[in-house]
Amino acid sequence: MSDDHVYLTLAEGHDDDTRWAYGTGFEDPLHGVDTGVPEGVDMGELARVCVALADDALVSAQRLAEWTTRAPELEEEVALANIGLDLLGQARLLYSRAGQVDGTGRDEDAYAYFRDADDFRNVRLAELPVGDFAFTVARLLVLSAWRLAHFERLTASDDPVLAAIAAKGVKELTYHRQYAAEWVVRLGDGTPESHHRMRDALEHVAPYVDELFTAHDVQDEVEAVLKQVTETAGVPLPVGRPQPGSGRDGHHTEHLTPLLVELQSVARAHPEATW
Repeated sequence: MSDDHVYLTLAEGHDDDTRWAYGTGFEDPLHGVDTGVPEGVDMGELARVCVALADDALVSAQRLAEWTTRAPELEEEVALANIGLDLLGQARLLYSRAGQVDGTGRDEDAYAYFRDADDFRNVRLAELPVGDFAFTVARLLVLSAWRLAHFERLTASDDPVLAAIAAKGVKELTYHRQYAAEWVVRLGDGTPESHHRMRDALEHVAPYVDELFTAHDVQDEVEAVLKQVTETAGVPLPVGRPQPGSGRDGHHTEHLTPLLVELQSVARAHPEATW
């Protein structure tokens, strides 16, 4: 199976525009959407879902930002930056929705900059150190395939705002998944060194995969994608020993606090500043 065949198969059912990142777009994804909460929607649960998904996106975006000036080529630096911007945009929309429905009236900055690690609900795979490029694209493949499957379901959410955010996110995440799949195949089916690095990367990712399926029931769809891509790359995803605890419950690795210290330092030093 050729690399192109893998990408085309993954893209089935999506238009050509989904191959491009949307981080710099100016279209308002919530234009014309009623922001009222429909009767029967549990606002507490809606806020919980929005915060968890926003935390995943924010932490992932911060890790991708660490590739600035460090990517192997300028083209990849731009691509990773755009993917990070997409995720940051998703986080902003989701935090804003959470603040509207959780009774606190908090804005996106309050969620992003003024919570400690124990209050974050991101999955732990997102917070692991950046590692080498192989690890970054292996992690991106897993997280984007998982997030895409979940967002596709959320397009039918009873909450019109969450459904609109998900619909925009599906376009972005389709590109993220394609980009990561391309690099996993290229590295896995490349030189002995790149093959070795991709195998090591997948072994480091594997122990954190089960947590994703505990958080959201999309295991069948995600495993099918991962199997297709990794087998084409010649480095099937190993079965990792699951790590105890869950980021969704506030149980994080030692890596999240340093990440948040860097992310939040300016806002906490100047809490009344406007930009």
